[in-house]
Amino acid sequence: MSPSADVNLPRNYLSLAYGGFPTSKYTLCFIFKSTSDEIRSMVKFECDRCGKCCRSFGEFIKIERQLGDRDYYCRYGIKNELFLAHIEGDYADSHPPCSKEGEPAKGCPFIRNDPAGKGIACAIYTTRPRICREFRCYRMVILNRDGHKCGRIMGRNDLKTTDESLERIWKEHIAPLLPNHDDSRWEKAVIAALSVHGYSGEPVE
Repeated sequence: MSPSADVNLPRNYLSLAYGGFPTSKYTLCFIFKSTSDEIRSMVKFECDRCGKCCRSFGEFIKIERQLGDRDYYCRYGIKNELFLAHIEGDYADSHPPCSKEGEPAKGCPFIRNDPAGKGIACAIYTTRPRICREFRCYRMVILNRDGHKCGRIMGRNDLKTTDESLERIWKEHIAPLLPNHDDSRWEKAVIAALSVHGYSGEPVE
Protein backbone atom coordinates (compact mmCIF):
# COMPACT_ATOMS: atom_id res chain seq x y z
CA MET A 1 0.00 0.00 0.00
CA SER A 2 1.55 3.28 -1.04
CA PRO A 3 1.06 6.44 1.03
CA SER A 4 -2.00 8.18 -0.27
CA ALA A 5 -4.66 10.56 0.94
CA ASP A 6 -7.22 8.39 -0.89
CA VAL A 7 -6.90 5.62 1.70
CA ASN A 8 -9.85 5.74 4.08
CA LEU A 9 -8.97 5.94 7.76
CA PRO A 10 -11.00 3.49 9.87
CA ARG A 11 -13.33 5.56 11.98
CA ASN A 12 -12.57 3.51 15.09
CA TYR A 13 -8.77 3.66 15.05
CA LEU A 14 -8.69 6.31 17.76
CA SER A 15 -11.20 4.58 20.00
CA LEU A 16 -9.13 1.41 19.77
CA ALA A 17 -5.95 3.19 20.72
CA TYR A 18 -7.81 4.60 23.72
CA GLY A 19 -9.40 1.35 24.84
CA GLY A 20 -12.67 1.51 22.88
CA PHE A 21 -14.40 -1.41 21.18
CA PRO A 22 -13.76 -2.34 17.53
CA THR A 23 -16.40 -2.96 14.92
CA SER A 24 -14.59 -6.08 13.74
CA LYS A 25 -11.99 -8.57 14.94
CA TYR A 26 -9.88 -7.79 11.88
CA THR A 27 -9.66 -4.11 12.80
CA LEU A 28 -8.78 -4.96 16.40
CA CYS A 29 -5.93 -7.24 15.30
CA PHE A 30 -4.70 -4.77 12.69
CA ILE A 31 -4.59 -1.77 14.97
CA PHE A 32 -3.08 -3.38 18.05
CA LYS A 33 -0.68 -5.60 16.11
CA SER A 34 0.60 -2.47 14.39
CA THR A 35 0.85 -0.30 17.49
CA SER A 36 2.27 -2.97 19.77
CA ASP A 37 5.05 -3.70 17.29
CA GLU A 38 5.91 -0.12 16.51
CA ILE A 39 5.52 1.51 19.92
CA ARG A 40 8.60 -0.38 21.11
CA SER A 41 10.76 1.36 18.54
CA MET A 42 12.11 4.69 19.75
CA VAL A 43 14.65 7.02 18.22
CA LYS A 44 17.30 9.06 19.98
CA PHE A 45 16.68 12.79 20.02
CA GLU A 46 19.14 14.70 17.86
CA CYS A 47 19.57 18.43 18.42
CA ASP A 48 20.19 20.39 15.23
CA ARG A 49 21.65 23.33 17.19
CA CYS A 50 19.16 25.85 15.85
CA GLY A 51 19.14 27.66 19.22
CA LYS A 52 15.39 28.36 19.25
CA CYS A 53 14.83 26.83 22.67
CA CYS A 54 17.89 28.65 24.05
CA ARG A 55 16.46 31.96 22.83
CA SER A 56 12.89 31.33 23.99
CA PHE A 57 12.62 29.72 27.44
CA GLY A 58 16.35 30.42 27.86
CA GLU A 59 15.31 34.00 28.62
CA PHE A 60 14.03 32.72 31.98
CA ILE A 61 17.51 31.58 33.01
CA LYS A 62 19.04 34.37 35.07
CA ILE A 63 22.40 34.68 36.80
CA GLU A 64 21.86 35.46 40.48
CA ARG A 65 25.46 35.61 41.54
CA GLN A 66 28.93 34.90 40.16
CA LEU A 67 30.88 32.53 42.39
CA GLY A 68 34.19 32.40 40.53
CA ASP A 69 35.77 32.95 37.15
CA ARG A 70 33.48 30.38 35.50
CA ASP A 71 30.97 29.42 38.19
CA TYR A 72 27.53 30.96 38.61
CA TYR A 73 24.53 30.65 40.89
CA CYS A 74 21.47 30.75 38.60
CA ARG A 75 17.68 30.57 38.65
CA TYR A 76 15.23 29.19 36.12
CA GLY A 77 12.31 31.58 36.53
CA ILE A 78 9.35 29.53 35.29
CA LYS A 79 9.96 26.72 37.79
CA ASN A 80 11.80 28.96 40.25
CA GLU A 81 14.57 26.36 40.34
CA LEU A 82 18.09 27.19 41.47
CA PHE A 83 21.14 25.54 39.96
CA LEU A 84 24.90 25.91 39.78
CA ALA A 85 26.36 26.52 36.35
CA HIS A 86 29.97 26.03 35.29
CA ILE A 87 31.24 27.44 32.01
CA GLU A 88 33.28 24.78 30.25
CA GLY A 89 36.86 25.41 29.20
CA ASP A 90 36.21 25.80 25.47
CA TYR A 91 33.95 28.78 26.23
CA ALA A 92 35.97 30.40 29.04
CA ASP A 93 36.74 33.53 27.02
CA SER A 94 33.66 33.57 24.79
CA HIS A 95 30.53 35.71 24.94
CA PRO A 96 26.91 35.32 23.81
CA PRO A 97 26.37 36.02 20.08
CA CYS A 98 25.24 39.52 19.22
CA SER A 99 22.14 40.64 17.38
CA LYS A 100 22.25 42.56 14.11
CA GLU A 101 22.21 45.78 16.13
CA GLY A 102 25.35 44.71 17.99
CA GLU A 103 23.56 44.03 21.27
CA PRO A 104 23.78 40.63 23.02
CA ALA A 105 21.21 38.25 21.52
CA LYS A 106 18.10 37.53 23.58
CA GLY A 107 17.93 34.25 25.40
CA CYS A 108 20.05 32.22 27.78
CA PRO A 109 23.15 34.06 29.05
CA PHE A 110 25.17 30.91 28.37
CA ILE A 111 24.33 30.58 24.69
CA ARG A 112 27.38 30.64 22.41
CA ASN A 113 28.29 30.20 18.77
CA ASP A 114 29.60 26.70 18.17
CA PRO A 115 33.39 26.90 17.64
CA ALA A 116 33.01 24.20 14.98
CA GLY A 117 30.59 26.42 13.07
CA LYS A 118 27.63 24.07 13.50
CA GLY A 119 25.11 26.54 14.88
CA ILE A 120 24.53 27.27 18.56
CA ALA A 121 26.31 25.68 21.53
CA CYS A 122 25.77 25.59 25.30
CA ALA A 123 28.64 26.89 27.43
CA ILE A 124 27.33 25.05 30.53
CA TYR A 125 26.21 21.83 28.85
CA THR A 126 27.31 19.42 31.60
CA THR A 127 25.71 21.58 34.33
CA ARG A 128 22.66 22.80 32.38
CA PRO A 129 19.36 22.84 34.33
CA ARG A 130 16.77 20.08 34.24
CA ILE A 131 14.49 21.91 31.81
CA CYS A 132 17.27 21.86 29.21
CA ARG A 133 18.09 18.21 29.83
CA GLU A 134 14.52 17.07 29.43
CA PHE A 135 13.34 19.35 26.63
CA ARG A 136 12.59 17.82 23.20
CA CYS A 137 11.51 20.12 20.40
CA TYR A 138 9.99 17.19 18.50
CA ARG A 139 8.28 14.12 19.91
CA MET A 140 8.07 11.71 17.00
CA VAL A 141 9.88 10.93 13.74
CA ILE A 142 7.82 9.76 10.76
CA LEU A 143 9.20 7.28 8.23
CA ASN A 144 7.89 6.42 4.76
CA ARG A 145 7.52 2.91 3.34
CA ASP A 146 11.21 2.84 2.42
CA GLY A 147 12.19 3.58 6.01
CA HIS A 148 13.43 7.10 5.23
CA LYS A 149 12.71 9.98 7.60
CA CYS A 150 10.11 12.24 6.03
CA GLY A 151 8.69 14.26 8.91
CA ARG A 152 8.74 15.21 12.56
CA ILE A 153 5.91 15.99 14.96
CA MET A 154 6.62 19.10 17.01
CA GLY A 155 4.81 19.93 20.23
CA ARG A 156 1.33 18.40 20.32
CA ASN A 157 0.19 18.05 16.71
CA ASP A 158 2.43 20.28 14.57
CA LEU A 159 3.93 18.40 11.62
CA LYS A 160 7.16 19.49 9.91
CA THR A 161 7.66 17.78 6.56
CA THR A 162 8.48 18.32 2.88
CA ASP A 163 6.34 15.30 1.93
CA GLU A 164 3.24 16.86 0.39
CA SER A 165 1.22 13.64 0.60
CA LEU A 166 2.02 13.21 4.29
CA GLU A 167 1.21 16.86 4.97
CA ARG A 168 -2.20 16.51 3.32
CA ILE A 169 -2.98 13.25 5.15
CA TRP A 170 -1.97 14.77 8.49
CA LYS A 171 -4.09 17.89 8.06
CA GLU A 172 -7.18 16.18 6.65
CA HIS A 173 -7.28 12.76 8.30
CA ILE A 174 -5.16 12.66 11.46
CA ALA A 175 -4.56 15.95 13.30
CA PRO A 176 -8.25 16.97 13.55
CA LEU A 177 -9.10 13.69 15.29
CA LEU A 178 -6.25 13.54 17.79
CA PRO A 179 -7.03 14.48 21.40
CA ASN A 180 -4.45 16.40 23.38
CA HIS A 181 -2.53 13.80 25.32
CA ASP A 182 1.14 13.70 26.27
CA ASP A 183 1.41 10.00 27.04
CA SER A 184 1.61 6.61 25.37
CA ARG A 185 -2.08 6.75 24.38
CA TRP A 186 -1.34 9.67 22.09
CA GLU A 187 1.63 7.79 20.62
CA LYS A 188 -0.47 4.69 19.92
CA ALA A 189 -3.18 6.76 18.24
CA VAL A 190 -0.70 8.54 15.97
CA ILE A 191 1.19 5.36 15.05
CA ALA A 192 -2.07 3.57 14.26
CA ALA A 193 -3.27 6.44 12.04
CA LEU A 194 0.05 6.72 10.18
CA SER A 195 0.21 2.97 9.52
CA VAL A 196 -3.14 3.06 7.74
CA HIS A 197 -1.61 5.42 5.18
CA GLY A 198 1.66 3.55 4.73
CA TYR A 199 3.80 5.55 7.13
CA SER A 200 5.31 4.64 10.50
CA GLY A 201 6.03 6.72 13.57
CA GLU A 202 8.86 6.37 16.08
CA PRO A 203 8.56 8.25 19.40
CA VAL A 204 11.61 10.12 20.64
CA GLU A 205 13.42 8.90 23.76
